[in-house]
Amino acid sequence: MIQNLHVRKKEENRFSLNRRQRKLVTSIVAAIVLLGVVVVGALLDEERIATNLIARNLAPSFDHLFGTDWLGRDMFARTIMGLSLSVKVGLIGAIGSTSIALILGMAAATMGRVADRLISWLIDLFLSVPHLVTLILIAFTLGGGFKGIVIGLVLTHWPSLARVIRAEVMQIRSAEYVQISKQLGKSKGWIAVHHILPHLTPQILIGFMLMFPHVILHESAVTFIGLGLSPHEPAIGIILSESMKYLSAGMWWLAFYPGLCLLMIVQTFDRIGENLRLLLDPSKSND
Repeated sequence: MIQNLHVRKKEENRFSLNRRQRKLVTSIVAAIVLLGVVVVGALLDEERIATNLIARNLAPSFDHLFGTDWLGRDMFARTIMGLSLSVKVGLIGAIGSTSIALILGMAAATMGRVADRLISWLIDLFLSVPHLVTLILIAFTLGGGFKGIVIGLVLTHWPSLARVIRAEVMQIRSAEYVQISKQLGKSKGWIAVHHILPHLTPQILIGFMLMFPHVILHESAVTFIGLGLSPHEPAIGIILSESMKYLSAGMWWLAFYPGLCLLMIVQTFDRIGENLRLLLDPSKSND
């Protein structure tokens, strides 16, 4: 009997997943869902959001899952296309900000005291003002639109990651193997490529994934107040902004479903970033 219990426990342990494996599976599923949203949004035909006055102001149903708006446009199609557009803009903004953070963080830690003081002052300057305020100022100065919002996102979300990268590089450059490479005559470029960048990869990847949801939310917020993407684009911020006029008429679905989907996308990206941080943490490899 006891032997059978031991055998059963071994079989259960064989098929059960530890914490890291569960996090990995969850992250893969979430990434597939996000990729599916982007692909479906890109493949949807523009006719799905064409004006149809016969079907306007319809509540959610099997024919129109998220209902229709005051012009008869299918809100499910508009929401998916808006999420796809937000993810694309967020991807460009996060990649640009991560690149700036990497360049400035490494420059501050490797190019001497003057460069370090200048870049540290620049980081403190950007961190002293909320991202959203700086983003609005830049987007307004550039006239809004796709170019204005993307440039604003790229220029406002790098400081926190740059500070992390600077601290990591300063720690790595004092390591013994780096000092040995210097004594062997290796150049700064060779050391940066072979010693520093490999150690920065986890921080860059995690910082990028955690930056992504903030970029998407800020893009939607600036678009909501009319300084972001063009009103002709099916962006979530535009959908939410337009729906405000019709909430008092009882058309709650115009804001509820797009807002809920945006929240789910942001939370999914945030969860992937947190799971990635756990998976890349050596101290938790046995959990």
